[in-house]
Amino acid sequence: MDVFPDFGGVGAADDLRTVIGALLMFVLVIAVLMLIVSAIIWAIASSTGNPLTATKARLGVWVALGAAALAGAGVAWVNFLLGVGERL
Repeated sequence: MDVFPDFGGVGAADDLRTVIGALLMFVLVIAVLMLIVSAIIWAIASSTGNPLTATKARLGVWVALGAAALAGAGVAWVNFLLGVGERL
């Protein structure tokens, strides 16, 4: 049995794929920029002896890494599920 979503059933499937790809690109670009800014602020706050700001910047680094990982893992998860659906 071959199960696969019918992307042809949606009128604007190609446009939908383009929009989703663009949104994923924006998420990854913003996550990388947030990572860079948070790392710089973490370094400056640590060197000047401001532990509260350093803690918040460290949290920003972890959030940016988590957002990038979830965005990348979302694509892998959907591809995995589509592969499992084909084998059912």
